[in-house]
Amino acid sequence: MTAHDRNRPAKDLLETLFRRLRKIARAGGRPVAAPSDPEALMAQCQALLDERSQSSGVHLAGDILAAYGALEDEDKHGFLSALAQGFAPDAEVIRGAVAAYDADPSPLRMAAISRAAEAPRQEVLRRLNQAPMATGALVNMRADLLRFLRDDSTLRVLDQDLSHLLRSWFNRGFLVMRRIDWSSPADLLERIIRYEAVHSIATWDELRARLLPSDRRCYGFFHPALGDEPLIFVEVALCDVIPSSIQSLLAQGRDELDPAQAKVAVFYSISNCQAGLAGISFGQFLIKQVVEDLGAEYPGLETYVTLSPIPGFARWLKKAAGDGDEAAQAALDHGPMHEWHAHDPRRAGLMRLGARYLLGERDGEGRLLDPVARFHVGNGARVERLCWMADTSARGMAQSHALMVNYLYDLDNVESNHNAYARHRVVNASAAINGLLAPPRKLWRAAGEAYFAKRSA
Repeated sequence: MTAHDRNRPAKDLLETLFRRLRKIARAGGRPVAAPSDPEALMAQCQALLDERSQSSGVHLAGDILAAYGALEDEDKHGFLSALAQGFAPDAEVIRGAVAAYDADPSPLRMAAISRAAEAPRQEVLRRLNQAPMATGALVNMRADLLRFLRDDSTLRVLDQDLSHLLRSWFNRGFLVMRRIDWSSPADLLERIIRYEAVHSIATWDELRARLLPSDRRCYGFFHPALGDEPLIFVEVALCDVIPSSIQSLLAQGRDELDPAQAKVAVFYSISNCQAGLAGISFGQFLIKQVVEDLGAEYPGLETYVTLSPIPGFARWLKKAAGDGDEAAQAALDHGPMHEWHAHDPRRAGLMRLGARYLLGERDGEGRLLDPVARFHVGNGARVERLCWMADTSARGMAQSHALMVNYLYDLDNVESNHNAYARHRVVNASAAINGLLAPPRKLWRAAGEAYFAKRSA
């Protein structure tokens, strides 16, 4: 029995509880609150904070969330701005708590400082979450908040509070992993089509080809408060060899493989579904859980890899060429991208540039520049192989000149790889990848060392 199986009864109980709450909310006891203006909503939030009756608080929280959901964007922005500024910590109370600690530096005085420093808006958000179906409404509220943050940095303090609470409410212990297959409810299947973020699904036939064959799997994380609304899902292909192109993996009419004969599990698409949970990572837990479950079901599996996009490569290459990088200019100077082919003379140069981008290009904190590389390497994967002409779709050509990459999850080395990157920004890469660099390993090692030298200066 896996840890996932042992935790299942508690998770089933939570799911049943939240299902009943959603049913009560839909049963219509109370009318939905009318839309309100931001000032009126702020008054209701203060009333919620002052309310001592739990039953009345639940009703009031539901009214506030319903009214917020009916607002137009301008008024939503106004309400969130008022919430960020109007329920800030009291500076005088904090100073008093600090002075008391200075006079008596005890653990209890330190705890008093922590209580004083916590913004009252956090308690407002906690109390809002008492209402039935409130968690999903607060996730949607954060999606609004992230949109407004692009032009209004004063909302950052509210985002820090809300994301802190969401990390608690969506911690791994509350998540339920479920397999999604062709027999799943139709509304869930529609969501999979809508949320697929890596390789779009245009028709129900395409979805069936990903879910129905016995050598294909799809798993998702769900939260009891959100019902059949997935948080994240991963699509898996069971193969006999490591694939080098998404075209071969998704080909219509391909030969189906007996899963018992599979040697390789390929994670070829990972899609986050909730914009309001951006920055709250579920992917690493999902991949590890899927590896554990697949390994238990099919002991013959020997290799766990991804077939991953390189979404920032084309943009970086264009910028490098514009900045005078001769190698980048040579790769882009001859003919349009869509005319490239398997034996293109620019192949070697572009592959070298791909390896340089993946391993050598870093941000100001020494992290890998490519977001997908940062995710998998941060999880402990090894950069295994660059794949030429691996995604010839319009999107694949536009974002990475059709290059894709295999990241290898070697279970014996995942932890050490993770620590090497987290502590020293060192990336584990195969000999094939390192051989593309000139000189091998120099670029990524220099990038990591430069970051840590700067940090320790």
